[in-house]
This record gives sequence, C-alpha cells and structure tokens, in this order.
Amino acid sequence: MVAKANKRRFRRGLSLVDVMGAIVVLAVTVIGTADYRYYAVLDERKATIQLTAARIGVLLCESWRGVKGSSTYDPKTYSGSDLTITTGTTGPNEPEGFTLLGKYTIELNGDNHYTTLSWKDVQAKLRALNVVVISPLRVQDSIDDAGGSLEFRLTTYTPTPDVVVISPLLEQEEDSIDDANESLEF
Repeated sequence: MVAKANKRRFRRGLSLVDVMGAIVVLAVTVIGTADYRYYAVLDERKATIQLTAARIGVLLCESWRGVKGSSTYDPKTYSGSDLTITTGTTGPNEPEGFTLLGKYTIELNGDNHYTTLSWKDVQAKLRALNVVVISPLRVQDSIDDAGGSLEFRLTTYTPTPDVVVISPLLEQEEDSIDDANESLEF
C-alpha cells in the first residue's frame, strides 16, 4: 500500500478570497456605471433646459425687435400655440438702468421658464432690449434656489419706434418710377 500522506493534493476551483474579490470588482463596476448614467441623464436635462431657455429668449427678443422695441409690447399676443405665457411677478431682476417691461411665466413642454423683459434708450434713436430667462432644473425648485436654475441673458439693439428707416435706394427707385410715369402719355 502506498501512503497518501506525502502526496499533495491540488483542488481545482475558486477560493473564498477569489470569489470575494470578483464580487468587489463587479460591485464597483455596477456602481460606477449607474453613477455615470445618472450624471449623463442629469447633464442631458440641463442641456435641454438651457437650450429651451435660449430659444425662448431669442424668440422673445426677436419678436420684440420686430415691433421696433415698443414699450407696449406684450409677448402673449405674439406667441404661438405651443407656448403658454402668463403675466407674473416672479422672475429675474432687470439689469441696472433698464426699464422693466414685464415679468412672465412661460410654460413649454411641462417646464416653467421665468422671463423678464426690460429696455433702455442707449442714445437718441437707439434702444437696447434685454431678455432674461431663468429655468429651474427641477419642477419642485424655485428660481431662488442657489445652483438650482439655469439663466440665459440676451441684449439686442433696435431703432426706437418713432424712427422710420427709408433706404436711399428706395427713394431713387420711386423717383425713377415717377419720372417714367410722367413721360408716358396716352
């Protein structure tokens, strides 16, 4: 008979330390992936809100500029059916030296955007139009929460409403048409 005491046995398989190490590596990977996905969704939400605020700001600024910066401009009359605009008291403050036109709450795609429109006559026949849009990141946040909202500011310039700009070319064309009409005799 051969003694088995001197023979070493090697067992195949994983030890408890190997299994615990694999579990730790897998747990770190799963937590890292979940964290990455959470911040990716959060950043996408921030980008969407900021882009929407920028588009609202440009829409308001350009439509206001289209009526030559009138001090009686009301964005509710110029909005499309997708926007719900209500006059409110909540909104960002107007820049120093600007005259407040109004504060509005704009609801688009279930999100509220708080808007302030203001203007300032920079010099004779030139008016600065200012639009500030603040959008909370979450529905339950107010615009006063520090870091809880995104802000978009836009200022553009337009001739004042009482100024009529006539191109010299148009005057020349009108004169040549009048001359041509006078030379025609029937």
